Amino acid sequence: MTRGGGASYHWLTEHKIAHRGLHDFSKGIVENSLSAARAAACAGYAIECDVQASADGEVVVFHDETLERLTDGAGRLDALSHFEIARLTLRGTREGLPTLRDFLATIGGHVPLFIEIKSRFDGDLALARNVAEIVAHYHGLAAIESFDPAPIAELRTHFDAFGIVGVPLGIVAQASYEGADWSFLTAAQREELTQFSHVERTRPDFLSWNVADLPHEIPRRCREERGVPVTTWTVRDAEQAKAALAFADQIVFEGFTP
Repeated sequence: MTRGGGASYHWLTEHKIAHRGLHDFSKGIVENSLSAARAAACAGYAIECDVQASADGEVVVFHDETLERLTDGAGRLDALSHFEIARLTLRGTREGLPTLRDFLATIGGHVPLFIEIKSRFDGDLALARNVAEIVAHYHGLAAIESFDPAPIAELRTHFDAFGIVGVPLGIVAQASYEGADWSFLTAAQREELTQFSHVERTRPDFLSWNVADLPHEIPRRCREERGVPVTTWTVRDAEQAKAALAFADQIVFEGFTP
């Protein structure tokens, strides 16, 4: 396994990482919102967020492919222009869906940010390139990650041209990619993810591994043989956090205050 750029990013594991920000729906703070970002930053936590592209290429901070669970809208997010998305509000609030630029401006470099590129595994690299362009002009600590090796390999290959030389690139992963949630994968894609055989293309600076799949040989090798830091998601209580930190360097948490 070859490490990305040979750099050491100690900050990747210095702070506990709030999954989609420090959200609490009972308090009107929705995941991936500016309120969730502010709450996490005020508490001194790093932040993980998800990004997708609007129909016209704007980078929007939002997890789901569809709008119904978290907004007053319906249908696929990527079917709407950023002007149409700007008219939506997050359920139970007066907040809109933030763009990545909004999110970065709100954090203002106060805490680290982990940006997960959501992907359909279809070879479309436009979102990755747009994220890189935005992050290249950000003066805070930010990392870019994805389940999909293709955008990370693209950014790894062209990181100098994209202006993200100092930005760590990571892979989000787990032990198995069977089941309905992964039915869109080809057999070759599923094998590559399961075997972690993309590693020579992606050369991750860090790994974010499913807490339900610890311990496991892949994160063990990343940590012990190559010095690649491992975070683990999504930790939901203190007992799980304690157990996870025997096999990982930091937690990505939700639903409690560690």
